[in-house]
Amino acid sequence: MKTPITIHCKRGLLLLALISAGACAAPVPPAKQALVDKVLKLWNPDNIGQQMLQAPVADAVQQARAMLQGRAAPEKRDAAMNDIVGEAKQFMADATPITKGSADKLIPTTIAPLLAERYTEEELKQLISILESPVKKKFEAMLPEMQKTLGEGVAADTRAVIDPKLQGLKEKIGLRLRAAVTP
Repeated sequence: MKTPITIHCKRGLLLLALISAGACAAPVPPAKQALVDKVLKLWNPDNIGQQMLQAPVADAVQQARAMLQGRAAPEKRDAAMNDIVGEAKQFMADATPITKGSADKLIPTTIAPLLAERYTEEELKQLISILESPVKKKFEAMLPEMQKTLGEGVAADTRAVIDPKLQGLKEKIGLRLRAAVTP
């Protein structure tokens, strides 16, 4: 049973919370809010959820590949990997709209206030200039090529040293796995 004191305490706490929230979140002038909105549009933070999912999904596929290597006949391994990759792609297709929807819901109450609070209008204008820069776009377009080129170069340069060590690691892991599953 709620007593009048309990009701008054809850109302008081609610009022205090509302006053505190109002004091912390000062209204953003429309011109500044327009700049914040433009930064958010150019930045696309709603892709963060998808990016967060990609790493564990890729890890799961890689672990499956490693588990099947040497344990299944090549045709069974390849068929299983095709199924696993298909499942991973389907998972990403199903999960991406969920994470994007969550990000779209949370951005106005999380990221937008941070930008409005920590950047002046002049800084937001500068940030927009950076995000719209043709040089930035050109650089970002080159990133996959640069990553591929560097990755291939590092692989070629270190192959003689790394491949035997990697093979040794795989053998050690295989021995540990076999020991763990052998009765």
